[in-house]
Amino acid sequence: MKKIFLLFAFVPAVLSAQITLKVLDENGAPVSAANVYYNNGSFTTDENGMVKIPVAATEQQLQVSKESFFSFSKNIKPTPKVQNVNVLFKDSGRETQIQEVVFQKKGKPKVTDLTSVEITAKEAQQVASLSGGVEGLLKTLPSVNSNTELSSQYMVRGGNYDENLIYINDIEIYRPFLIRNSLQEGMSIINPDMVQAINFSAGGFEAKYGDKMSSALNIYYRQPTKFEVSGEASLIGARLSTGFATKDRRLSALFSGRYRNTNLVLNTLNEDTDFNPQYLDFQSYITYRLNSKWDFSFVGYYSKNDYEMIPKVKEVDFGSLQTPLRLSVFYNGQEDDAYKNMMGTASINFRPNKKWTFTLDNFAYQNREREYYSIASAYLLQTFDPITGDPITSYDVGGQIDHARNDLLVKTYGSQLKTRFSPDVNTDFEVGLKFEKENLKDFTNEWQLVDSLGYSTPRDYTDPGTLDPSDLRLRFHIAGQNHIQPTRLSGYAQFSKKLFWGTNRVFVNAGVRASHWDFNDETIISPRAQFAIKPDWEMDMLFKLSGGIYYQAPFYKEIKDLDGNFNPNIKSQRSMQVILSNDYEFRMLERPFKLTTEAYYKKMDNLIPYYLDNVRIRYSGKNNSEGYAYGVDTRLFGEFVPGIDSWVSASYARVFENIEGRGDISRPTDPRFRFSMFYQDYMPKFPSMRVNLTLTYANGLPSGTPITLDENGQPDYTAPYLYQRTLPSYKRVDIGLSKVFIDQKDNKVNSGFWSNFNELTLGVQIFNAFNIQNTVANQWVNDVSSGYNYPVPVRMTGRFFNVKLEFKL
Repeated sequence: MKKIFLLFAFVPAVLSAQITLKVLDENGAPVSAANVYYNNGSFTTDENGMVKIPVAATEQQLQVSKESFFSFSKNIKPTPKVQNVNVLFKDSGRETQIQEVVFQKKGKPKVTDLTSVEITAKEAQQVASLSGGVEGLLKTLPSVNSNTELSSQYMVRGGNYDENLIYINDIEIYRPFLIRNSLQEGMSIINPDMVQAINFSAGGFEAKYGDKMSSALNIYYRQPTKFEVSGEASLIGARLSTGFATKDRRLSALFSGRYRNTNLVLNTLNEDTDFNPQYLDFQSYITYRLNSKWDFSFVGYYSKNDYEMIPKVKEVDFGSLQTPLRLSVFYNGQEDDAYKNMMGTASINFRPNKKWTFTLDNFAYQNREREYYSIASAYLLQTFDPITGDPITSYDVGGQIDHARNDLLVKTYGSQLKTRFSPDVNTDFEVGLKFEKENLKDFTNEWQLVDSLGYSTPRDYTDPGTLDPSDLRLRFHIAGQNHIQPTRLSGYAQFSKKLFWGTNRVFVNAGVRASHWDFNDETIISPRAQFAIKPDWEMDMLFKLSGGIYYQAPFYKEIKDLDGNFNPNIKSQRSMQVILSNDYEFRMLERPFKLTTEAYYKKMDNLIPYYLDNVRIRYSGKNNSEGYAYGVDTRLFGEFVPGIDSWVSASYARVFENIEGRGDISRPTDPRFRFSMFYQDYMPKFPSMRVNLTLTYANGLPSGTPITLDENGQPDYTAPYLYQRTLPSYKRVDIGLSKVFIDQKDNKVNSGFWSNFNELTLGVQIFNAFNIQNTVANQWVNDVSSGYNYPVPVRMTGRFFNVKLEFKL
């Protein structure tokens, strides 16, 4: 495993000259077995439509040809040493010429967003992650942060969980809203087995994406080309997928169902609790091509998450070496939550010719959530002898009752019409209009009673035997009944162009989007732009500049105030951002690498302060804050091991806010320093033995603020100035080991029952390999005699071994 030392070799070695040629057909599919002639040599493209060719010492002509397609030729100069040539083949029966793409990012459909990073579906399937394949891989990017392994949610460049856009086939997806902790969350909506292309932008994204301040993730599902069956079974769940396509490939369908139960993983928590978390979903993607101009598609999704918890006993040791503390809690009661999500999207695509494309999407979404719990607890806070374990001093004895009966129904339906005009292969004009009708029914009744030595806080403490005639008050009580049916209209227009500026290649993308929501009667306008230049240098470098005005359009969470009512006066939060980045592609040890560096700055206003507890975000309901964020991200991507992609990421970022002019303070999602790695390897003598590793180190978030109360006894989540406590650093290593028994490409089985399998793999996943007890939040226990709030860490899961069997027929 000496190859792992290459992870830290950031200084590129001597460059070697090479052309990377990629050939695609009119639909963006790779063209294999294309004939390539260059420098008196002949080559052939592989199944991915790619071939790598040494650059000649002098200028030579490159020719590409294949039967039924127009041939292509281009003179190749000896510099730069590393060159990428992307060729779009056209059918010789319908067209008169062939064009070269100036520079086109990988992935289908066509991607015009220059800030987008592509992640392959294969990597998302293989990564060892509890939170989900796609999101688990996203968390290894330098700009993405998360302090819990059980959640598929993530934070980007100092933003919170609500500031990220997620699309499946260009339709925006909603996550559950009432999730309080990551144990409840279940599976990600994204099924890696159905994914064809993954494009992620950490900021500065183009105008066609919606109104969020942090990031945009766009997932495209794949169309099967033949009958297929695949699945997996493990100690925490199972998946079964099947797909088919007709001989003429006009009709294709892909279906997948998943089941997950994390009870065994949750048993690694240091507490005596009965868990029964069950999560299941079913997804479908059906396409039908009527003719060369018309095609139809449907995406369906249903998920059901049931979370049952009966806590019994929990002991947590914390404090310092000089003053070790132990909190012992005894419970009575239970929690019973249910989350049901359904979505359906019917799309019509019309392509009258090669230049025009029209798409009409009709969508409907329903989210039904129920959060019920009544849990009484008695606790004892004391110091103990670290050697004998005997208690020494008791600081507090008390009880607590947490109660909630929260119901939420969210229905959204609407249509969006998009058109793309491409006068040539390097120019695009795009326009889109979207109508959404929303129906939100919210019932909230949530309260907490804290009793210490017989006296309910926040009532003042009195000496035993003294009568206190004041009312018994709850620590907090949030109640509300809300029902609104607003309408949201939005639209965008953008232009993108690839061109030559002298011998330099240039990309331009500029656009504007507008949106109006009649609930708060607000109209927002968001101009956005991207510019890139690839100089005609010997070094292969790409410089990019992007930015604009980005809004966080309010929805259910932002409009709900601390009393539990919807606030019609809330406005969109705003971020003005600029991102400068550089891509440097080079060869090291005869293998390709790319070093990406990005620096950004965000100026934000109309911010809504919030309190973060585990993965729950509670907003103050007021636009009374402003802030700013800055940072630097870097990622080294390449073949640390020949033929397999890996990467190392590092970032430093800060985000501050100023609430009502009281001064700058770190936001609850202030990330600071972060380092992560995704590494893949195999044994050279036994290539069927494979390993992948994800490593994360991140500074702790400043989200340790307890709930404080205002003069009315209501929780005041906008007063973090009194508490500036940071959680411990998050450290985690997950390892996936696998043995490929059958792979019909490399390890064929020609007879018997096993010949029916295209792939058969047995793997072992080691989650939290070093058994590090990470902290996701603090539970605050109040000592009534001194008024001091003790931060008791809420710890995450320990080491867990998962066995997984995967197959494809």
